[in-house]
Amino acid sequence: MSSAENNDQGVQPRAGEPTGPDRRKGDRRAPVDRRSGLERRRGPGRRRGDIRRAAEEGEITDDLLEFVMAVDEYKRVNKKPFPSWSEVFEVIKYLGYRKVAERGTHIDRPAPE
Repeated sequence: MSSAENNDQGVQPRAGEPTGPDRRKGDRRAPVDRRSGLERRRGPGRRRGDIRRAAEEGEITDDLLEFVMAVDEYKRVNKKPFPSWSEVFEVIKYLGYRKVAERGTHIDRPAPE
């Protein structure tokens, strides 16, 4: 059977026109407030980043937090989401770190003699 034979009036619908009754129930984009108390961008209950949460719970040291915040600032100011190792080294020197002692023992292998 062709679509013209299925149609009671014997007229085929035009391309893009609906072929049956409209079954939609109202506007799908009705305004609904989906925000919870954990809004990411602002306000009370603002979600904390993993680093900030770890710092507040005492899981990382103050020095590490200072380093992470400095790298984040560098990335934001220079619009570089992935700084190179030389750029990370610049941040380390900016924070005032200098080599003042011999290389210590590493976690995986002992220091050279």
